Amino acid sequence: MVTEHRLSIARACTAAGLSRAAYYKTPVLPQEKDAEVIDALNGMVQRNGRWGFWKCFDRLRLDGRPWNHKRVWRVYCELGLNLPRRTKKRIPKRERIPLAAGAFINEGWALDFMHDVLYDGRRFRTLNVIDEANREALAVEVSQSIPSTLLIRTLDRLIEWYGAPKAIRMDNGPEMTSHEFVQWAQRKGIALNYIEPGEPNQNAYIERFNKTYRTEVLDAYLFSSIEHVKAITEEWLTQYNEYRPHDSLGGIPPRQFMPRLTTTTAADFRNQLSA
Repeated sequence: MVTEHRLSIARACTAAGLSRAAYYKTPVLPQEKDAEVIDALNGMVQRNGRWGFWKCFDRLRLDGRPWNHKRVWRVYCELGLNLPRRTKKRIPKRERIPLAAGAFINEGWALDFMHDVLYDGRRFRTLNVIDEANREALAVEVSQSIPSTLLIRTLDRLIEWYGAPKAIRMDNGPEMTSHEFVQWAQRKGIALNYIEPGEPNQNAYIERFNKTYRTEVLDAYLFSSIEHVKAITEEWLTQYNEYRPHDSLGGIPPRQFMPRLTTTTAADFRNQLSA
C-alpha cells in the first residue's frame, strides 16, 4: 500500500491493522530467536546421546529453563533430533579359522552374496556356493531378494543332491546370522565358520570365485531379466566346473581334479533349483 497506492506509513498501517512499531521492527530470524533453546538442546544431547525428548525437557525444566514443551519440541524436531539414530550393529567376536582346503569332498563349503543390476535398473542378488576342496561351484542362486528362508531352501536342495558338508564358511551377513539359519545348521549338524568382521581374505576361495563370476558373467553381459541371468549362469557353470582350467588346481577343472559321485546330471539339479 505504501509503494503501490502511495499512502503514508501511518495510513497504510491503519488500513492493514498494524501498529507503526510493528512496521519499523526488524524481523528476528528463527535461528536467532531460538538460539538459546538450540544451544541448550545440543549440549544436552551431546552429553547424553541416548536421552529422548521428554528426558531432555524434564532436565531443562529442572535446570530452571522457562520454555514450554511445545517450543522445545518444535526446536527439537527442527534440529532433526526426533529421527531414529542409526547405531552400528554389534557383531560377535569371531575366532579366526585357518583357511585350508579339505582333503575330501564336503569337508567344507563356502558361500557369499553378490549384487548387480538388470538393464532396466532393477537390482538382483546371487547366492554363490562352492566346495573348498576342489573349488567346484555347487550353485549360483539368482533372485531379486534372497532372505534366510531362500538360503535354507537352496542349501537343503544342495544337501539332498551332494550330501551335507561338515562346515560352511561365510561372513556375518544378516541372512547367515539369522536365528532360522543357525537353528537349521544345528539340526543338520553343520558347523558354521564365520569369518572375522572386515576380513574377507579369510573366505578367499569364494571371493576368488566371485571375481571370476563378476568378470566373465556379470560384467560381460547386459541382462534383460532374471531368467536371462539364470540361463547364462547355468551355461557358464558347466564351463567353469568341467572345462575351464583352474590355476590353483594345477590347470585342471574342478570336477576333473576331484570328482564327486552323483546320480543325475548337474543340469537336472540346477533345473530343480530354478523350479
